Amino acid sequence: MATYVIGDIHNSLSKLDSLFKQMSLSINDHIYFLGDLFDRGGAEPDPVGVYFRICGLNSHVTWIRGNHDQLLAEYIRYYYETPEKKRDSLIPYHYNSFDMMKERLTEVDILNLSDQIMKLPLQVEVEIGSERYLLAHARTSFPFLGEVKKERYLEGDDTSDEYLRNGIDGFISMVGHMDSSYMMSCGYGRFLDEKSGSIWTNDKENLYLMDCGCGLAGGQLACICLETGERYYS
Repeated sequence: MATYVIGDIHNSLSKLDSLFKQMSLSINDHIYFLGDLFDRGGAEPDPVGVYFRICGLNSHVTWIRGNHDQLLAEYIRYYYETPEKKRDSLIPYHYNSFDMMKERLTEVDILNLSDQIMKLPLQVEVEIGSERYLLAHARTSFPFLGEVKKERYLEGDDTSDEYLRNGIDGFISMVGHMDSSYMMSCGYGRFLDEKSGSIWTNDKENLYLMDCGCGLAGGQLACICLETGERYYS
């Protein structure tokens, strides 16, 4: 059994499939997605394909809620709770996912997806051997502050230099949301595989940034195995 953590996908089905081809997944493995499955996606965005691929995995899957996932879920409710004759006057969804979903999914399916997203965890704790991990989309917290402080987990609204340098004592934090390349000039920590654009960790190696720009030009989708430390990119 192996445990994998995958960063922000942002509608990039081709990169997700490329990642899976590099991994020897089994039904006993557990995959944690750090959120932001949707929105953007480069030249070939496919939110429905990403969603179906994850639903069809033969491994254990935990999907953590990201801010783009929540934005989409909230807009779905906003749109379908508006009388049909008034929907043409609504402000369009800021990203591409909603319109692409409407082309391929029924209203019931889209509403069910919205409900599923809003039930996703904001943070999960994972214990592997002697290591304790906290996984969230933008920022981890201990003790868990729940929906009361959901913007911390979704947006990292109070992410500070102190948090990036020191993480949370007693845990290894794995987060996405912030493109790791932003850390190139910070003066501490290191990129695991490239000068920029790969997974970044602080000097204590208790905080890992897993968003490597997937969905943006030149970005990568990143994955790490928690047992072995092996990394995969596409």
